[in-house]
Amino acid sequence: MLNLSPAHYRQRRRRVMHRMAEGVMVIATAPEVIRNRDSHYPYRPDSHFWWLSGFGEPEAVVVLLAGRRPRHYLFCRAKDPEREVWEGFRWGPKAARTAFGFDAAWPIDQLDRRLPDLLADQPALHTLFGIDPAWDARVVGWLNAVRARERSGISAPEVLVDATAILDEMRLIKDAAEVDLMRRAADISASAHRRAMQACRPGMHEYQVEAELLHEFRRHGADAPAYPAIVAGGDNTCVLHYVANDRPLRDGDLLLIDAGAEYRGYAGDITRTFPVNGRFGGAQKAAYEVVLAAQAAAIAEARPGRPWHAPHDTAVRVLTEGMKELKLLKGTVDGLIESGAYRRFYMHRTGHWLGLDVHDVGDYKVDGEWRPLQPGMALTVEPGLYIRPGPGVPRGLENIGIRIEDDVLVTETGCEVLTAAAPKAVAEIEEVMRGDR
Repeated sequence: MLNLSPAHYRQRRRRVMHRMAEGVMVIATAPEVIRNRDSHYPYRPDSHFWWLSGFGEPEAVVVLLAGRRPRHYLFCRAKDPEREVWEGFRWGPKAARTAFGFDAAWPIDQLDRRLPDLLADQPALHTLFGIDPAWDARVVGWLNAVRARERSGISAPEVLVDATAILDEMRLIKDAAEVDLMRRAADISASAHRRAMQACRPGMHEYQVEAELLHEFRRHGADAPAYPAIVAGGDNTCVLHYVANDRPLRDGDLLLIDAGAEYRGYAGDITRTFPVNGRFGGAQKAAYEVVLAAQAAAIAEARPGRPWHAPHDTAVRVLTEGMKELKLLKGTVDGLIESGAYRRFYMHRTGHWLGLDVHDVGDYKVDGEWRPLQPGMALTVEPGLYIRPGPGVPRGLENIGIRIEDDVLVTETGCEVLTAAAPKAVAEIEEVMRGDR
């Protein structure tokens, strides 16, 4: 089992305070959410909070004081033996301070009392604004409590800073320990896709294949799915965010699975498309090879110094050339790209940042220009073709939807495909599916 050490989180917080230079940062974890009546959704901490602390309990806040003597504090739930009988172990402030490397920790019910003192005479307050109105109101309450003491010579922070300006940029570049966790999430996700291929049979329902994915995630220690799985057969392959997963799988159809495991907070994100019966038909194979070639060309562009949009632009060109070969489009490749005609069959971008969030933080443009890729950045590469029936669509290509997605880490010399263990070549997929039949 991989875990980051308290020293790792402590050093990370020190780097954040160095970026701040001065002022206070206050970051709360996510609230618990009611699913229905008195049942909660499974708890997941806020990603910024998790990145700063590694602390997994609800009702917690991290406070960072930058400056000459940087300090980091935790507010969390108090020990409560009675509640622990019902709900399980709680760290409590005393144990949490040591276990997670904080300078001090206090019960969460002291937050409103202590925050005005911590904000007194500080030049800036960094926090997450505009996400939760109740949090925004609470922040205003702290500021007003400090302002009420102005006659005593105490001043409130004059500058309010959105903390994402610092945290998003720092989270964008993964350190070696984060990469190890992402590799583990990728390995579990790849194993689950292989299991789904081996289990799939005509007549099964999509949810039965989904169950194979979930079994493999938990069997290998994943926290949970990183997002709701897409298990889409037949014409559902052309629905980009299909999540009903309740249709029967028919002989001769394709099955598109977009699913990934979350491990210690880090997301895997893989899409594979394969034939329900284990053998690609002629039109299916032709379309699949177009998407596979587009992905290979896009991955080759995921290297240091290349702009963010380079993998997408490359994939669009290869896909458009393939659409012409499949007789889906007529015209010159340049003209079809310039007019946007290709978007009839490929309507999304080719990737996104990946990390603690499946669509991870970080700007894609800086000062109006596409950001150059750097070592330590993690992204997905996921071209696709979605051929709905309609005018000009050749017989045999209708309702073929294909997406192939891998998780890619930019390295010093190029890139590493973290999810390479998930089969994606036609022959490899057919061999895997043939093995258990």
